[in-house]
Amino acid sequence: MENPTPTSNARPGKRKPHPFRTAVLRGLGLVTPPLLTIVLFLWAWSTIESYVLTPLEGAAKYVIVWSVEDVLPEIPPEVDPDAISVAVEGRQVKLRELFPQQVPAYKNLRKEVARRGGWDLSFKYDGRVYFPVEGGEWIPQTVVDEVLLIPGISSPTTSYEYYEQYVRVKYLNRSQTVPIFLLVFVLILYLLGKFLAAGVGRMLWNTGEAIITRLPVIRTVYTSVKQVTDFVFSEREVEYNRVVAVEYPRRGVWSIGFVTGESMLAIRKAANEPVLTVLMPTSPMPATGFTVTVLQSETVELDISVDQAIQFVVSCGVVVPPSQQFSKADFADLVQKKIAETAG
Repeated sequence: MENPTPTSNARPGKRKPHPFRTAVLRGLGLVTPPLLTIVLFLWAWSTIESYVLTPLEGAAKYVIVWSVEDVLPEIPPEVDPDAISVAVEGRQVKLRELFPQQVPAYKNLRKEVARRGGWDLSFKYDGRVYFPVEGGEWIPQTVVDEVLLIPGISSPTTSYEYYEQYVRVKYLNRSQTVPIFLLVFVLILYLLGKFLAAGVGRMLWNTGEAIITRLPVIRTVYTSVKQVTDFVFSEREVEYNRVVAVEYPRRGVWSIGFVTGESMLAIRKAANEPVLTVLMPTSPMPATGFTVTVLQSETVELDISVDQAIQFVVSCGVVVPPSQQFSKADFADLVQKKIAETAG
């Protein structure tokens, strides 16, 4: 008895895709683009923060500390002894109570207070209460209190450390500095773009680029990065009229291109028919390419946008515009057409 002929249309040796793996790959395909976009923007912000924002904050902090710091190297002689108090065993004691007979000279006062068991020697001067720090200096009590209220901070010791933390909290809070930085950053980019668009600015920029492109290793990296940034950030100066398909580089091989114009008059006269100038982009980097002049009769108009064509080129033909996807109905029509042609 003969074995029954298998009715399956599956090709021999071809394994059916596993449903779980197929679902995972589809989910990964959906999630990866937005995740990579977020990661790219986070990386860009991290780079700007590390190399632009943080150095600017450091410079601003130094300038602000220099302008607002109020540090006294010693007790001023005009301070009234009744305005000086000492913390002894957890309570504030007036200086005259600690030295009822004679108050020592102010320059020796700290040593005398420490010898008698006193600790924090503070005084009121010019409407402020000054607190001692390491190095024999005094700073306002308000600065000390503000810094010590910062959660999770190790207690500073020197006057500069106190003011550094004070300025960071009081003047350089990230909730205030980041919006201001972004506004200033965008304004600088705008002014820089305006400057480079002018004659002098463009000349200086071209001179700088000419110097960079002469450096052996740097020029390779710079030109590659510049191609990517020019494609992503620069507005296309070439206006693409439409997207066409051209048999290039030989008959039977089709490439897509962007029509940029009607080419030169001499070529049109030599061809004795209309010609088009077509920019042929390269995959996967459409920022580069080459220009060809073809007969208008040898081009095929494509009903897709420039953005869809760029996606097609960047994806190396994987992302096909919806209007150009080949459906089962199209396949059936093609089969019927071939059958009709054969019968005829």
